[in-house]
Amino acid sequence: MSIPSSLRWLLLPLLALPVASGNSAPAPARMPTTGSTPDAPAAQVAVPTPVAAAAVPAQRSEAALPQTWAGSAWPWQRESTFAQLGRRQDTLLSGVRNATTFEFQVRRDRLAREAELDLSFTPSPSLLPTLSHLRVYLNDALMGVVPISNDQLGRPVQAKLPLDARLIADFNQVRLEFVGHYTDICEEPTHSSLWVNLSSNSTLRLGGQLLAMQDDLANFPLPFFDPRDTARLELPVVFGAAPTLAQQRAGAVMASYFGSLAGWWRQARFPVSFGQLPAQGHAVVLAVNGKFPPVIANHAPVKGPVVELMALPEDPQRKLLLVLGRNDDDLQKAVAAMAAGNALFRGRQVSIDEVKPLAPRKPYDAPNWVRTDRAVRLAELLDYPQQLHANGVSPQPITVNLNLPPDLFIWRNQGIPLNLRYRYTPPFGSDESRLGVAINDQFISSFPLVRRNGKQGLEEIRLPVLAGDAGADDGRLLIPSLKLGDRNQLRFDFNFASVMGSAQRDHCQTVLPPNLQAAIEEDSTIDFSGFHHYMGLPDLSAFALSGFPFSRMADLSETVVLVPATASESQVSLLLNLVGGLGVQTGYPAYGLRLSDDWKQASALDADLLMLGAMPAELRGSDQLSLLIDDQRTRLLNGQSPSPQLAMEQARRGSRAGDPAVTQVAVTADAPFAAIIGLQSPHHAQRSIVSLAASNAADYGLLDDALSDTGKRQAIAGSVAILRSSGIHSQFVGDHYYVGALPWWLLLWYHLADHPALLAVLATVVVLMVAFLFWRVLRWVAAKRLDPGH
Repeated sequence: MSIPSSLRWLLLPLLALPVASGNSAPAPARMPTTGSTPDAPAAQVAVPTPVAAAAVPAQRSEAALPQTWAGSAWPWQRESTFAQLGRRQDTLLSGVRNATTFEFQVRRDRLAREAELDLSFTPSPSLLPTLSHLRVYLNDALMGVVPISNDQLGRPVQAKLPLDARLIADFNQVRLEFVGHYTDICEEPTHSSLWVNLSSNSTLRLGGQLLAMQDDLANFPLPFFDPRDTARLELPVVFGAAPTLAQQRAGAVMASYFGSLAGWWRQARFPVSFGQLPAQGHAVVLAVNGKFPPVIANHAPVKGPVVELMALPEDPQRKLLLVLGRNDDDLQKAVAAMAAGNALFRGRQVSIDEVKPLAPRKPYDAPNWVRTDRAVRLAELLDYPQQLHANGVSPQPITVNLNLPPDLFIWRNQGIPLNLRYRYTPPFGSDESRLGVAINDQFISSFPLVRRNGKQGLEEIRLPVLAGDAGADDGRLLIPSLKLGDRNQLRFDFNFASVMGSAQRDHCQTVLPPNLQAAIEEDSTIDFSGFHHYMGLPDLSAFALSGFPFSRMADLSETVVLVPATASESQVSLLLNLVGGLGVQTGYPAYGLRLSDDWKQASALDADLLMLGAMPAELRGSDQLSLLIDDQRTRLLNGQSPSPQLAMEQARRGSRAGDPAVTQVAVTADAPFAAIIGLQSPHHAQRSIVSLAASNAADYGLLDDALSDTGKRQAIAGSVAILRSSGIHSQFVGDHYYVGALPWWLLLWYHLADHPALLAVLATVVVLMVAFLFWRVLRWVAAKRLDPGH
């Protein structure tokens, strides 16, 4: 899993004790070095250092793993490619943008003893050897220099460089700087021949020791969740026996809490077992008196809600988080306290005296979503310090993430108010320096960076966001609003035009570039408060990508989960993964979640319904049900789209006219098969049902894999998503139903937009009616004037 830039907020004062992060599992295989072929083998560089480096093969197959290295004897090892550190594409360094930084973090219970950087890069064939080289820094300390020799120009190069593990702390940065020259006279720093391409397959390797942590809840949520660990959170959950509904709810609330910590880019999974401890790793134990699992069979009965930290006697490195109670109510109380009040935890064990909610949540107030009830300062949207600052002749773009509710109604709206304040180093004179603005990689507009009377102040502009073309002469910013989604990125590019030198042979000059600085002011605001909430459902992409409609309430207080009457390990694991995923989306624990195993009781509640397992008998005959799974027999309604590609496009378009079913197919097969189905509640017009249909453990595994994989979630859309071992097939069959509210005139205009002829007739009728009323009023006024007595 890669590290996004949002982790830079962890750049805090380094702790005195250096540690290293990682997973004891083997790292995934690396792809072959870009550009290496049998005719042009990758060159190899041995960087002179105090520690000898092992030889590197010229080529590596896709399945090949690294050979032994200096840290191979350590009990803890970790290998991360640059792609896993946040750069999925190769990085190109040039003469003016000559440095790049990669961040990596380390777990608190790891101590790095050895570190090594395995660089894979391709230098420009026009560089001067010896004069051109790469400098490598670890936490601003120079680790070494990688020279570029004549036989390496234009060819893939492998170079190993040991790093000083004593400098490794919680948050670390590896910075690479390119020093390049293509001529010894009249050199132009912006010349196109000055470049070196860093492969995303370059690898950072760490090795070291495992550190034992004290059994002290003051460190919670360590070691079960460490924000320094960038791998996906995998936290096993152990129940004493098949859990009751209340115990399943306690586990789901616990999973949502850890999911809210994990974040959308890391994700979280919660394997479940009944009574048996997993073979390795930390775990959470949920149990009540009389039903303790064997691992704590000798534990004394508790006298109330208890949260306890315990080390396994045979392996002190492994920790158990015991959440215990006399009964199910105690267990739920302990979980709620763990999620809400763990700042009070200390010692080996805490007893919970009171947990009392004080204020209910409001719709759309999820911490991970942009507020839609008021203007939001950009300072509230920052992921790390200095995010709104840029420097250099060719600075990196400034980006701000905007996570929006998927039902935000922006159709033909007059604009999203964006009050932008920015400052920058004033240019020498009038040039082509500009500030470019884009959203979701779509160019919107640009503004000149000018010098005003020799002084640079704050520039304030108002940028209305309209649906339409992306450019205007009047300085207005036009953002194509229909391209906005639930997860958006606003980007600001400061482009400075600077004269840095000349390459004329008879007139050589060198001008040092100024220290160019630019910043977006933190008090700049963006305002989504004028928008209504209205959306056509079913739309499984909204469920898969943002948890909607369940995430409308961050605490899931308007969500009921219908589970099978008999709990299995795979079903409970899916429940925890699902609710934990909703916590990832909202950033808030599911304190208000309700569980039921009775369809009649659950369907009568005014709540959105999430169903696991078999479809209730009442819904099997519904005309909205496009897929029915009955053990090994499945029945599917197909729409008009003849191919999977067209079906996916229809599922994503979600036309208001719908896609009527034209065929029905039923088959019987003995193989894993699952589906995600969306439909309207039969009892509440504004409520939705999302069914995760599965029959056995293999089927539940398909659902788990699909919902925990960010790539597979992108393929879930429409009214039904079919999950098989070969992949995901989505389609939309039937009509939309709508949730939310609009003013009557906007509602009428929206639903008639696809019927221009009807809209024209309606407009004509309205005009005639208004004209007739005016005519009657004028007749009445004329009659009163001619005959005042009447």
